[in-house]
Parts: sequence; structure tokens; C-alpha cells
Amino acid sequence: MGKHDAVMIHGQEREQALREIRAQIEHWGLTLPDVEPLPLDFGLGDFRTIGETEWWIANETEAGYCGKFLFVFDGQTCPWHEHRVKHETFFVVKGAIAMRTAEGMVTLSQGDTLVMPPGSPHEFTGIGPALVLEASMPSIVGDSFFGDKRIGGGGII
Repeated sequence: MGKHDAVMIHGQEREQALREIRAQIEHWGLTLPDVEPLPLDFGLGDFRTIGETEWWIANETEAGYCGKFLFVFDGQTCPWHEHRVKHETFFVVKGAIAMRTAEGMVTLSQGDTLVMPPGSPHEFTGIGPALVLEASMPSIVGDSFFGDKRIGGGGII
């Protein structure tokens, strides 16, 4: 069992979601890295509402950087969370997202960037399908803290 298995969707639901995502990515004329996508439901069992799909390009802990693509469907939300150590920068590659932070809501569209320092709670929701590039410090076990206590803390994303 991999470290993300408990928070990923599996079986037919996984295959259907990945087919839809691949079709959207192809429609946009993009190519994603040849790594295993991680369709996450955060262990809540409601992927289409609370979830995202990640492609980890790099998680170079010794070199101090991480790069991921994050895909959300229309209305799908990456849930409210923060990192104590990780500093993130989000860049919207395609589509748009509604980003909620402690300061309020902001809409980010294709080409927009938002910096998220450590200790800054946030969540984002697709306004239509959206693809986001996350450039950040490494993702480390024990540094993700979720507002919804049903989500296992620390070592998920």
C-alpha cells in the first residue's frame, strides 16, 4: 500500500476520473509529465466535491524544491489546509480557481500567480476545470494541517 492509497480514489471511479481529465488536458493541447497521477479524495469518499488530482514532477527534499500539477474539476475543492514549513506559489496554467485564504476570496485565472507563505490557510475550487502549477518547498510528512479533522493530518500532501 502506497503512502497516498488511503486518500486516493480507486477502481472504476479512478479510471473514469482519469479518462475525463486526460480528455480535458488533450482538449487544452497540453502534455503532462509521465508520472502516475494521484486522484485524491482526502479519505472523505466524495471526490467530485472534495478532491484534486496531482502529478508530482519533483519533490527534491535535499535540493529544497517541489513541483506539482494540480487539476480540479468544476466545483471540486482542495480543502482548507495550511503548511507550517512549506512555502508555495500557485500559477494557473488553464482555467480559473476561486482561492479562499484567511484574507478572503480571490479569483485566479489563466496566467495568474499567488504566493502562499507558511502558516497561511487556504483552499481552492475549480471555476470550470482548472490546471494549476505548484512550485514550492518540498512536501514533507507532517506538514499538512486540515480544517476538516476527518482528514488525516500531516502526511498526505
